[in-house]
Amino acid sequence: MITVSDVSLHFSDRKLFDDVNIKFTPGNCYGLIGANGAGKSTFLKILAGDIQPSTGNVILGPNERLAVLRQNHYDFEEYTVLETVIMGHEQLYKVMKEKDAIYMKEDFSDEDGIRAAELEGEFAELNGWEAESEASVLLQGLNIPEELHDSLMSELTGGQKVKVLLAQALFGKPDVLLLDEPTNGLDIQSINWLEEFLINFENTVIVVSHDRHFLNKVCTHMADLDFGKIKLYVGNYDFWLESSQLAAKLQSQSNAKKEEQIKELQDFIARFSANASKSKQATSRKKMLDKITLDDIQPSSRRYPFVGFKPEREIGNDLLQVENVSVTIDGKKILDNISFTLNKDDKVAFVADNDIATTTLFRVIMGDLTPDTGSVRWGVTTTQAYLAKDTTKEFSSDITILDWLRQYASKEEDDNTFLRSFLGRMLFSGDEVLKSVNVLSGGEKVRCMLSKMMLSKANVLVLDDPTNHLDLESITALNDGLMSFTGSLLFASHDHQFIQTLANRIIALTPNGVVDRAETTYDEFLENPDVQARIAELSA
Repeated sequence: MITVSDVSLHFSDRKLFDDVNIKFTPGNCYGLIGANGAGKSTFLKILAGDIQPSTGNVILGPNERLAVLRQNHYDFEEYTVLETVIMGHEQLYKVMKEKDAIYMKEDFSDEDGIRAAELEGEFAELNGWEAESEASVLLQGLNIPEELHDSLMSELTGGQKVKVLLAQALFGKPDVLLLDEPTNGLDIQSINWLEEFLINFENTVIVVSHDRHFLNKVCTHMADLDFGKIKLYVGNYDFWLESSQLAAKLQSQSNAKKEEQIKELQDFIARFSANASKSKQATSRKKMLDKITLDDIQPSSRRYPFVGFKPEREIGNDLLQVENVSVTIDGKKILDNISFTLNKDDKVAFVADNDIATTTLFRVIMGDLTPDTGSVRWGVTTTQAYLAKDTTKEFSSDITILDWLRQYASKEEDDNTFLRSFLGRMLFSGDEVLKSVNVLSGGEKVRCMLSKMMLSKANVLVLDDPTNHLDLESITALNDGLMSFTGSLLFASHDHQFIQTLANRIIALTPNGVVDRAETTYDEFLENPDVQARIAELSA
């Protein structure tokens, strides 16, 4: 358990939060949510003791251990993978190293024997004899095979290091676990494993994530950082989102419609309670949901951008034909003999173990990269708009956001009033439109690119990991906008809900070709054993 008492954090020019009082209890997983800049990661650092609050204190239960997912990927280069994981339990690792050092002495004294006996007792109490096997199980669950466990961290890829640090945080059953974006860099199998691990974790978890499916799967509560306070809500992200939107609707309605809105909100609470997640916490969660009153639900101050794509013309019968495309980069084959044909109504999610494969394919089909072999042919009625993963070139100048977007406006749209209004709907208000594009954050750049794509009126959208850098509000708005889009989609994403709600076709890129499944959902694709076996075969 971890208790936050009267915690405030003030900077010279702003106040992140003020007099926060909250208790995080065992058996629950809390999703910490809030708009970009609200202070979610900062709050986790206060809980971890990395930042001292302006006022108040954070109290950990007596004799309890707190573990944090760190991003210090290069701090363990000279250690083995297994040792790095065990280092997550500092006291156990300290005892283990001191014990080993004593046994390695050539002049072993009586005092050494007494100390070694003390350490052996403490080692056993800390479950030290199971440490290596537990660390190995965690690593294998995150797709780090046994043959790498004795390798040095310096020999691992960046993605593998991310997984080892996650295993380090999970190791030793900490009493309180703090996770900041734990699914970043994980493949779908590792994410699924982590979800099951957290569902069955009996202690306290506090997590920040932009993955809505993940928050819905693992969270028993949402801790909403808004108005400088943190308020707890029972339920997962979808429950918080819909109930807060209903509350906002209720607040804005005239008295004549309030009874109708109150009934709608009450029905929603009852419906969600009846369908509470089937995890181990479901029984207690349902009991808590049953006790929710209207006063427990508050409207959010969140702002959502408007995302809507309207194609200028319909697509004819032909969309895209890719034949025998192969690409080698720096001596390594990235795409090998890739062929597929897309049809006018396809909304295709491209998935691969390696993001480089999907990014390379998109660059080829958009003409940014010439393949070594093969051809790409778009239908004559198609017009494409492209959101690349790397947009550095788009924002290298020092022109303003307003003038940057003006480049992509038609003659009818080349008007300051129109462009300011358009940008305002994308959350660039007032003088923000005069900011230079070369100083924009990652999320602001994506919102600019989406604005450009909306003005293009293209009937095919090609999106390479579009939710990267976006906050939950922008992800939700983009997801809703694409669900309403009448053209065709080609996209890659790590967002499970994004793929599940948008794709009607899944194409898996493997080192030896594609696995193509039309008219299927993402969940059906993942749960089909024949499909997964075929992917494994082509990836071997």
